Amino acid sequence: MVGTSVPGRRERKKAATRKAISDAALELFLDRGFDSVTIKEVAERADVSLATVYAHFPQKEALVYDEDDEIRDALLAAVRNRKPGMTICAAIHQWLREVMEEHEKYAAHVAAFDAMVQAAPSLREYERSMWMRHEKALVQTIADELGRPAADPFIQVFSHYALETWAFLDRTDDPAASLKATFELLEPGWSAFEERVTSGR
Repeated sequence: MVGTSVPGRRERKKAATRKAISDAALELFLDRGFDSVTIKEVAERADVSLATVYAHFPQKEALVYDEDDEIRDALLAAVRNRKPGMTICAAIHQWLREVMEEHEKYAAHVAAFDAMVQAAPSLREYERSMWMRHEKALVQTIADELGRPAADPFIQVFSHYALETWAFLDRTDDPAASLKATFELLEPGWSAFEERVTSGR
C-alpha cells in the first residue's frame, strides 16, 4: 500500500526490548513502590544490561510513562483528523472522553497505577511536565490548522485549560460530569474564536 511503512526487523526488536523493560519496571513499581526499586533491579528483571535500559529510557520516570510519544501523537491526530464541521474543541473533548472510557475498562489497574504515581513526588512532577510538553505540541498543531501564530493567546489559553482538565479530573467525585462541564464552558468561546478566524473576520 502506498504510504505505508512496515517496521523492519531491527525496529521490531528494539520495540520488543523497550516493551519488555517497561513491563518489568511497572510490575516491580506496582509491587514495591516506585522509589523502592532501582534501575539495576529493572534491568535484572528484564534480563538486559543497565546500558540497554538507559538507551531506551534516559531517566527512571520515563519507565512509567513509556507511551508518552503515543499519547502526544494520538492527541494531535484527534485535532488534525477531526470530522468536517467539528471544532477543535469538540475533537479534543471527544479524544479525552475516549481515553477516559478506555481507562474505565481497566479501573482496578488504573487505580493501582494512580496510587503509585501519587506516592512518588518525582512521578507526579514528571507527569505534569509530560502534559506540558503535549501542551506545546498542541498549541503548534492548532496554530498550523488555523493558520495562526503559535503565540496567539486564544490558542495558548485554550490548549492549557483543555489539557489541564485531565489533571483536574483526578480530584473530582464524578470525572465524566466534570469533563462534560469543562467543555460545555470552553466550547462557546472557542467556537466563536474559530469561526472568526476561519471566516477571516
